[in-house]
Amino acid sequence: MRIQLSDHFTYKRLLRFTASPVLMMVCISLYSIVDGFFVSNFVGKTPFAAVNLVMPVTMAVGTVGFMIGAGGNAVISITLGEKKKELANQYFSMLVYASSFLSVLLSCIGVVLMPQIADALGADGELRGYCIVYGRILFASQLPFVLQNVFQQFLIAAEKPELSLKISVLAGVTNMVLDFFFIVVFRWGIAGAALATALGQVAGSLIPLIYFLRENDSLLRLTKAPFRPRIFAVTCANGSSEMVSNLSTSVINILYNFQLMRLAGENGIAAYGIIMYVNFIFMAIFIGYASGSAPVVSFHYGANNRDELKNLYRKSLILMGGTGIVMTILAELAAGPLVKIFAGYDETLYLMTRRGFRLYSLSFFMMGINVWGSSFFTALNNGAISAAISFLRTFLFQTAAVLALPLWIGIDGIWLAIVVAELFTVFITAFFLAGKRKDYHYG
Repeated sequence: MRIQLSDHFTYKRLLRFTASPVLMMVCISLYSIVDGFFVSNFVGKTPFAAVNLVMPVTMAVGTVGFMIGAGGNAVISITLGEKKKELANQYFSMLVYASSFLSVLLSCIGVVLMPQIADALGADGELRGYCIVYGRILFASQLPFVLQNVFQQFLIAAEKPELSLKISVLAGVTNMVLDFFFIVVFRWGIAGAALATALGQVAGSLIPLIYFLRENDSLLRLTKAPFRPRIFAVTCANGSSEMVSNLSTSVINILYNFQLMRLAGENGIAAYGIIMYVNFIFMAIFIGYASGSAPVVSFHYGANNRDELKNLYRKSLILMGGTGIVMTILAELAAGPLVKIFAGYDETLYLMTRRGFRLYSLSFFMMGINVWGSSFFTALNNGAISAAISFLRTFLFQTAAVLALPLWIGIDGIWLAIVVAELFTVFITAFFLAGKRKDYHYG
């Protein structure tokens, strides 16, 4: 039975509706991990370090897709809740067209400036060459990357989360299969890894584009739409938290790499890259639930259904809190086997990474509440609070911790920086959730 945004959500219904976004994020994480596996094991440690240096930069540029996807999702869902379907379709179409224009512009800039970007990252010699090759291919594919992120969000608002999952699985399988052929069979090295990623993104963006251009049974369809500066500005402001979160994460990753290069060289960068790949799996569950539940919150907020808002608020807090505990325990138990997938060939790298991940994974205990809290305020169209939570969590607290802690406890301070950041952020999130419950009538 099809679940609609207007339904009353029990635990079972809420989990069923968010299951597809969660699985979608896990799939995205898995095929990112496969990239790392093939490069690390079949291309080498230096190319793997290049991937980990460049990836945060290309992700930072692609944050426009996360911003428009999350902010537009709230605007469109609220408009649907107000029973203005035709207007919602115009907003949806306008935002897709605007995303396409911005991504092409950013793509051209990135391709031209990639050598300068590699220099700024501190890469030289062989490492610099790998960075330029990998970065230029990924920058050239910014259009499908941005559209894939936008459509993943809008498919949920269109009441088609299961289609979003299927498309993500297809894109992931495409990436993984091409990784094998381009890297292992054809021996194209790091260029093959980048090309496989780019073609996976093409698959993930082209299919939903065709779907929305044709007659379909969802709530949304691409149509002619004028550019609406006010709606675009509201979308960007509301989605700024997602952009801040992803942009800050990219900047922080670059800072981590600088610190690790100083303390541990290429081994440190490789270890951090492995931790990030493994972290993707666990964090995907939090992000998937947050993005999956957000349109439901937006719809009932737009419909002024206060009882359902209270229901969603209570259930989400319980689910995210309980999941955080389970994820932390699982991460501690599975640290060794997960790390060995990437670093089993190098004992020194394996031991460093395993210890780092066990310290890093303590953050999962609080991470779910913080990720969901930021998304919850985005869904309520309060981009300012959402951005504040994201900025403090992903940038300010982590920056301070990753700069200060290594002065006292060495490399362990880098792995614990995220734990300190999540701990401080959970108090900020609780403060905003408690303070705004009367304003939005969810308490």
